[in-house]
Amino acid sequence: MRTMHTSAKLKGWMQAMLAVLLTATLVACGGGGGSDNSSSNGSGTSNGLNGGSLPASPTQQPISPNASNTVPITVGPGVAGVINIPTVSVRICAPGSTTNCATIPNIQLDTGSFGLRVVGSAINLINPNLLNALPVSTIAGSGAQLAECATFADGFTWGSVRTALVTMGGETTTSSIPLQIIGDKAASTTPTSGCGNGSAENTVSDLGANGILGVGTAPTDCGATCANPATAANYSNYFACPNGIACSRTAVPLAQQVANPVASFPLDNNGVIVQMAPVSNTGAASANGTLVFGIGTQGNNQLAASNVFTTDAFGDLNNSTFNGTTVQAFLDSGSNAYFFGDGTLTQCGSQFAGFYCPSSAQTRTVTLVGLNKVSAVASIGILNAQTLFNNGSNYAFNDLAGQIGGNASFDLGLPFFYGRYVYYHLDQTASGGASPYVGY
Repeated sequence: MRTMHTSAKLKGWMQAMLAVLLTATLVACGGGGGSDNSSSNGSGTSNGLNGGSLPASPTQQPISPNASNTVPITVGPGVAGVINIPTVSVRICAPGSTTNCATIPNIQLDTGSFGLRVVGSAINLINPNLLNALPVSTIAGSGAQLAECATFADGFTWGSVRTALVTMGGETTTSSIPLQIIGDKAASTTPTSGCGNGSAENTVSDLGANGILGVGTAPTDCGATCANPATAANYSNYFACPNGIACSRTAVPLAQQVANPVASFPLDNNGVIVQMAPVSNTGAASANGTLVFGIGTQGNNQLAASNVFTTDAFGDLNNSTFNGTTVQAFLDSGSNAYFFGDGTLTQCGSQFAGFYCPSSAQTRTVTLVGLNKVSAVASIGILNAQTLFNNGSNYAFNDLAGQIGGNASFDLGLPFFYGRYVYYHLDQTASGGASPYVGY
């Protein structure tokens, strides 16, 4: 669902929320049915296959999140009853303080974006004294307050850029880092130009989470595009707000851009591993996993991927192919389904618009190709979305798919992560280090 770069990725976030709300109503009225944990090898209708077949599901189990470089991941109802949303807890503290802090639960884990964003109201519910203690960043020379409009496929978040110490598990950033506070600025200050399309997602209910933790391959959320005045004039996410109002687009140096917290950890700072437990082909009420910090820095985070693909700065595999067409493929935990264009798959009706509803189970393959010329065929399974949603108590699905605008992208969303270890190595080329890569 989440992406901080310019390629449009329809993620079906709002459709999924609607689907869950509708199916909850159906169950309350006596509709729906129980989850069937039958093997995908069957051919009956009770398991949704209807004569079709699904590829074998991966079976890796996450390690226990009890080491200092780990935190638990949870998929469940969360704060808004949205399906396939992995969440973690993040602790933030005022700069220089170890007591003026708040541990915020239900932060969406998103490997398709970069940087931490927290809804201001969620902070206030836990510690009303913290938000005002987080300094608002300012533009050098003018003193104007710095704000950001983070644009996603389904909407945008608007709020100030502030600094805080960030802790996850036993890992704390070496210093305060920039983060976005969502919704702390009046709606009237939202720029009328350059602030994306779609709806504002400045509340917990609109966002579907208390915030977003972007741990993809980039160390900051915009990079050179926003740091260079020539490109920032048209493409920057950032805005200078004199006296907090009259906000206009501005260039921002890398040090002031919303930062991927992992890059500021003292040790396990070169990437993450997302480990999710497998789930049944017909869905599960919940799912668990472990977010591991660092790759090859400790005994519990050694690289053991069968396929390692170097990527562009944003973690994309731009030379991949699907149905004979070159596509930009990406592995995105923030997407609640697989999303791709395929005119041979039946789309659901208006009740579940955006998702696929084939009459029988389907398998599709996409060939992933890295900049290092490594290629691998990834097989995904697809079941009828309406059949899956008929059990309103299930929130974790490994074979849910939907449509993306056009045929130029292939989004391997959270369903791809179940039963796998997925690796994201940060782009360290600016300091002479390793290129970014993803692997599984």
